[in-house]
Amino acid sequence: MATKKMDNSEFHEFFVDELKDVYWAEKALVKELPKMQKAATSKELAKAFEKHTKETEGHIETLEKVFESIGEKAAAKKCEAMAGILEEGKGIIEDTEKDTMTRDAGLILAAQKAEHYEIANYGTLRVFAKHMDHKEAEKLLTEILENEKATDVALTKLAEDFINEEAAEE
Repeated sequence: MATKKMDNSEFHEFFVDELKDVYWAEKALVKELPKMQKAATSKELAKAFEKHTKETEGHIETLEKVFESIGEKAAAKKCEAMAGILEEGKGIIEDTEKDTMTRDAGLILAAQKAEHYEIANYGTLRVFAKHMDHKEAEKLLTEILENEKATDVALTKLAEDFINEEAAEE
């Protein structure tokens, strides 16, 4: 497998463009998570959203280090996919009754859609970094990826432990 720095290549430019996309996505998500926290019925889910807000703030800082590690200025480019996922999340809040486990189940669905999108992005960007021999960027992107996976597992656990069952009984 050939790996080399490709700072002026089309592949490198594509990589940077996708970093800008996920940077925007994280910045948009960090604004929406507190709203999801406030809308949550269960204390456990509200706490999970609070924790993820702090982690997302860390992801933004880590992405800034990724940009720096490849000699680029951190910049955001609107991510239409995340914008759509977040709009859908707002719709779930509007379409579900306050103080219900159905709302919590919907919030978990919305959050996991965002998580899965991020997991796909970070998994691919990490491989791109590896192929261009951006070792520091690869390490940092792997850290974010592992955190996103852990958040997804934590949300699944909440859903399976009690939220989905209680929602089904409403």
